[in-house]
Amino acid sequence: MASELASWLSHPDKDGRERVLIFHTFSNTGWLAYGAILDNLRSQKDLLDKIKGCVVDSGGDPHIEPKVWAAGFTAALLKKRSSSVLPGEVHELSHGSPTMQEKKPLLMETLLFEGFERLFSFLLKLPSENRRLVKIISTLVNDQPPCPQLYLYSTSDKVIPFRSVESFIDEQRGRGREVLSFNFRTSPHVDHYRTFPSTYASLLQSFLERCLVKVKKT
Repeated sequence: MASELASWLSHPDKDGRERVLIFHTFSNTGWLAYGAILDNLRSQKDLLDKIKGCVVDSGGDPHIEPKVWAAGFTAALLKKRSSSVLPGEVHELSHGSPTMQEKKPLLMETLLFEGFERLFSFLLKLPSENRRLVKIISTLVNDQPPCPQLYLYSTSDKVIPFRSVESFIDEQRGRGREVLSFNFRTSPHVDHYRTFPSTYASLLQSFLERCLVKVKKT
């Protein structure tokens, strides 16, 4: 994908205007994919300068943590609004008794989570995989393009720890990056738009306008 994007960016539009990119990533997997693209383009500064913004929805945790990967893949596989199988969580009705209808999917979700956790505990320790992830995360920490970043996250996200996202935001600001953020507080993982469509759209519009103003100035 990085080579295709590089080829596309290298040629102007038919009207002669320079092509630029604004990324919108979802979950940590999408954020890491963005990091892999940056890493592949790091020797081509002229192309990196054409990246004018990045929106990170429910991502931005730089820690290589099997539980986070397991929760993310479980939520994606079950196509649920939010994974809720992090250790210690119990799902009950208000009177305290889970129904028979609830027990089956909860059991499946728990088994999937535990299976993925064992799998990622093994995979993420493989030297080749670990080195690759460390390299990508290092790029995201140290070598992001000089463009605005917008982090959309939630205190209620049961997949990506919100404190990890906030810590990463603080680190990027400490490096002089232009970083904006919004905590939706109650919406589940990758569900901020569905839960708060108007707020989400307004945040995106303001961010895009901010990025495009910078494009016009260059």
